[in-house]
Amino acid sequence: MSVWDQIVGQKAAVAVFEAAARAARSLREAGSDDAALARQMAHAWLITGPAGAGRSVAALAFAAALQCEDPQTPGCGTCPECNRVLKNTHPDVKVVTTERLIIKIDEIASLVTLAQQAPAGGKWRVILMEDADRMVERSSNLLLKAIEEPPPRTVWLLCTTQPGDVLPTIRSRCRHLSLVTPSVEEVAQLLVEREGIAPDTARQAAAMSQSHIGVAKSLASDPAELERRRKILLSATTTSSVGEAALLAQQLVDAAKADASKRAEEKDQQELTELRRSLGYDQEGTRLPPTLKAQETALKADQKRRATRYLRDSLDRVLLNLLGFYRDVYLLQCGAQVSVINVDLEETIVTLARGSSAARTLARLDAIRKARQRLGANVTPLLTMEAMMMDLRQ
Repeated sequence: MSVWDQIVGQKAAVAVFEAAARAARSLREAGSDDAALARQMAHAWLITGPAGAGRSVAALAFAAALQCEDPQTPGCGTCPECNRVLKNTHPDVKVVTTERLIIKIDEIASLVTLAQQAPAGGKWRVILMEDADRMVERSSNLLLKAIEEPPPRTVWLLCTTQPGDVLPTIRSRCRHLSLVTPSVEEVAQLLVEREGIAPDTARQAAAMSQSHIGVAKSLASDPAELERRRKILLSATTTSSVGEAALLAQQLVDAAKADASKRAEEKDQQELTELRRSLGYDQEGTRLPPTLKAQETALKADQKRRATRYLRDSLDRVLLNLLGFYRDVYLLQCGAQVSVINVDLEETIVTLARGSSAARTLARLDAIRKARQRLGANVTPLLTMEAMMMDLRQ
């Protein structure tokens, strides 16, 4: 099984990556300075695509192909080099994942320093940055300098949703590769083959997730998550009074906070324990001296920022579900002959479509989009959700 088999619904992108990996091998093995090969194997890539399309998976597969030892096919998926990359243990492949709202400038500075080092294995130094849009301007400018004058064996792989998420100057120095949303059938097939999900369940989950692979896996394997999603949609689409709208907004934010806390709690404690152990103060009840307390304070601040991202990610998933629901309503009102996303709520969708106008549905879709923009602009979650729920009232 090759590394490319992990990538779902991206045949065109895989072809580009394969050609680049072969060009990279020619450049490295023959010592060629062929301009055409150099263009194929760019030193910086901007990999974009919708959420759930598998940007990071595709980038990691490309990184494995660059390190692959198979003499015939870069990206064999079975050699030790491929396995180390895919397991995130390869010394020449650095994967940068942030669970905070921003990537700090000192993190970028350390990556720039790393980029100047020759690869230990003699092939390529690969720096894969997920969520490249989370860099602030100062961090982006620092990264720009590193990309403008790259070492000969360093490759940057920047992943984000759309090209406009990074500075134009960075975009202009990267080779852009855009991924597409996989089809429902492709995601369903993945769930059947790799997760052992029943075909009907897999297709329903793929449709309701809007082809987001990670969400589809969750919906297909966790009945509680599926029911929670259904209750939220029913509540949000049957609210009529101002009081009900405000109450539901509060409930949505509280549920998102509980979900964020649950996700972070175990990880937070583990990180604190590891920090204290590294400082030599891991015994229970032992207080850190003032000179070391700052490190614990900094860690807790990072954990708080991570919790904020978890909260906003959870609320954004609710908003995406609402967008999908009202998309179904609008297309039904327009007479479009397409399958609905929310197959478990088809009766509710039909009732709502008949009881309101297409113009009203478009206004609701705009309200949800505005809520997503406000969350992205750090507007208080409760105020954002309250404003949206007022606009969604029946």
